Amino acid sequence: MRKLPGKTVERLSEYRRALLRTLSENRNYIFSHELAAILHITAVQVRRDLMLIGYASVMRKGYDIRELIETIGEIIDDDEGLNVAIIGMGNLGRALTGYFAGKRTKLKVTTAFDVDPQKVDKVISGVKCYHINDLKRVILENDISIAVITVPPDHAKAVANTLVKSGIRGVLNFTTVALNVPENVYLEEYDLITSVEKVAYFVKEGQN
Repeated sequence: MRKLPGKTVERLSEYRRALLRTLSENRNYIFSHELAAILHITAVQVRRDLMLIGYASVMRKGYDIRELIETIGEIIDDDEGLNVAIIGMGNLGRALTGYFAGKRTKLKVTTAFDVDPQKVDKVISGVKCYHINDLKRVILENDISIAVITVPPDHAKAVANTLVKSGIRGVLNFTTVALNVPENVYLEEYDLITSVEKVAYFVKEGQN
């Protein structure tokens, strides 16, 4: 299978979460228009995405929920699983660590880093926090592939550079600073302020 577009991968993750919720309601099948309604997209988009991964519905029954969950897992999960580190254990870092706990068997937050003496060498939400100075050593020793950056903006670039040198293959940047990484490192940048301002814009427009 060829590499999937980023937006398709995002929707596959959303489909799986929706399917897991539906499965908990003791349902075995779901139609494309039902899945689309949950995610506020079109049924055509759902069918197009699932066709890309070679999955088709059962005539008159819809999609087999358990089977589709397994298929999506085979597509987007790593066989051996991937370890994640949270860099910066402020409010956002702690929230992300707690949220990820137990959510995915193939994607685990195993390590955290900070400079605060009150956090270093402590276990926070089940994850040990190390000093940022030990970042390279700990990442190599614990086979960590993905890093989530939640440090203050003025430290973001230095942290990203150290992560790259440590062999990190994927970075999720929650700071407001745009980062540059080599082509062999996948970078996803999420700006909370921009997202809130986008919502505010459409709220404003809706009032006019």
